[in-house]
Amino acid sequence: MSQQENIAVQTAFGEAVSTGNLDALTDLVAPGAVDHDPAPGQGPGPAGYQHMFRELRIAFPDLRVEVEHLVATDDELAFAYTIKGTHRGELLGHAPTGKAVAYRGMQISRFEDGKLVERWGSSDELGMMRQLGLA
Repeated sequence: MSQQENIAVQTAFGEAVSTGNLDALTDLVAPGAVDHDPAPGQGPGPAGYQHMFRELRIAFPDLRVEVEHLVATDDELAFAYTIKGTHRGELLGHAPTGKAVAYRGMQISRFEDGKLVERWGSSDELGMMRQLGLA
């Protein structure tokens, strides 16, 4: 795949998350895709990502992912992003605080045949919890 094709897949992934159209992830993530840094309870493949982002969108219904810097090769993308949202639903057993958050992260994604097959990444989840007054 070309860099531009990988960028298009990653862009569509981000749009699916930001709009809540998580069914679209079925076409963007390979069935056996591995997340090397999964969220609690996240399984493999599209269903794992759908579960994780469904939970995040319950906690942050206005969730958005903004890519700030992107570097691409023919089969991998590395990017820095900011996740923003307002805590209006339960998060890891915590009641909504109504507070807005903005926290950063970085990710490396590997693609084959137009689908995400591996992910390595990290988000500042402690920073998010501190912004919410939960840590």
